[in-house]
Amino acid sequence: MTDTQPWWRRFLGGGGGGRTTGSPPSANGASSMHLRWEYRGDAVAASVTLEVLEPPVVDRLYFWALQADFADGRGRPAGGAHLGLQWHPQHPGSTAANWGGYDASGRILDGTDSALPSALGNPHTRDYPWRPGTPYRLTIARVAGGTAWRGSVTDADGNRTVIRDLLPAGDRIVGVVMWSEVFARCDHPSVAVRWSDPQVIRADGSTDAPAACSVNYQRHADGGCANTVSVTDGVGIVQRTAVERTTPQGARLAVPS
Repeated sequence: MTDTQPWWRRFLGGGGGGRTTGSPPSANGASSMHLRWEYRGDAVAASVTLEVLEPPVVDRLYFWALQADFADGRGRPAGGAHLGLQWHPQHPGSTAANWGGYDASGRILDGTDSALPSALGNPHTRDYPWRPGTPYRLTIARVAGGTAWRGSVTDADGNRTVIRDLLPAGDRIVGVVMWSEVFARCDHPSVAVRWSDPQVIRADGSTDAPAACSVNYQRHADGGCANTVSVTDGVGIVQRTAVERTTPQGARLAVPS
């Protein structure tokens, strides 16, 4: 039987194994970890603050993203999209931002052209000069009057940069995940990011914040590293590579208020 799951769901429900060295033997060469938000109701916007606490020091791709799952008015899945920052050696300063996604069949979503340059000419990945130790607000929001979804990044000075708009069939967010996708060796120097102040906005303008996030690590059989971890630190939830795993698969982490 052909696997028709969206790509991001193929790594859920994992854990186990003991791979702590070498490159991940996954299909895309990455090891991933996820934090799924626990909240009620559909949303028209989701946002979270991302800070790279300990940046990469190797010339490998790292991707930290806020993912929204979309649905239409009948509740039918309409794919999903991910907005985040990248450590990407082929972009100026190795820094970039990405806003892209897939429909329910796995086809790449259409989108508008970005005003940002891209060293590789990639429509999803654009040059963006983020700095370690600086908080950036990632926001996925429905554009008023339609089903276009805008991805933007706001820096610590309040400067908002629109990456571009995506055009899925869905008009609502029905699930949110934060994740780290690491294309480095399991034993490369430790890297850490913090997620804080998550929020969703509903169509009536009301807001909600997830009280907790459920933890997932990519399965050993799918190439995941066993030395990644998600922990709370009093400010938010930190995802870290190349350390002892102290939070088990499937745990619930309370979101610091």
